[in-house]
Amino acid sequence: MMSGTDLFVSIKTYKLDMPKLEIYYPQIYGLKNIYVQDKINNTILESIYEQLREQGYYDNEETEITGTWELKNNSKGILSLTLINYAFSGGAHGLTKVKGLTFDLGTGKKYELHELFKSKSDYVMVLSEKIKKQIKERDIPVLGEFNKIRIDQDYYIADLSLVIFFQLYEITPYVYGIPYFPISIYEIEDIIDDNGPLGKMLTKI
Repeated sequence: MMSGTDLFVSIKTYKLDMPKLEIYYPQIYGLKNIYVQDKINNTILESIYEQLREQGYYDNEETEITGTWELKNNSKGILSLTLINYAFSGGAHGLTKVKGLTFDLGTGKKYELHELFKSKSDYVMVLSEKIKKQIKERDIPVLGEFNKIRIDQDYYIADLSLVIFFQLYEITPYVYGIPYFPISIYEIEDIIDDNGPLGKMLTKI
């Protein structure tokens, strides 16, 4: 019998093909719990349509969008992936938007950043200080002084790393692209919620 931390899924790529739109997106299969499987797949689709709204696809008929996805983690009962859309509606260049999604394969729950940590931990300050250090060490150009992350900052999980990232223009110039900040979960182990996704990643099977 599989425990929650033994779970992993198979994934197929599908294509959403509409006028001026070409999106490749993932759908999972192989879970014994069909309700959980459908819940995750529906959340992925809802996130794709939300991205399209945010990128002006429904408001501007000139907007062209291409999209793909990347798998970041599919082990220990945790699925983490990113949806990557590039939208162009004229002008000098288009804009890429990345959405991170992290799920518990046992329940289908999608986790926001704050749910990865103990309720009274100051995770915003802890993560922000580590990002400030990386900005300095990696000599990353920023638009003004970086102070702290949002409480719902974008992220994904990749094995034993929590990767915090920012959208174009959020903290860096366009030419830098999407800035990613990997943080070893061993460095933040004291504030991790043992029952959340990061806690499960630390579990030895």
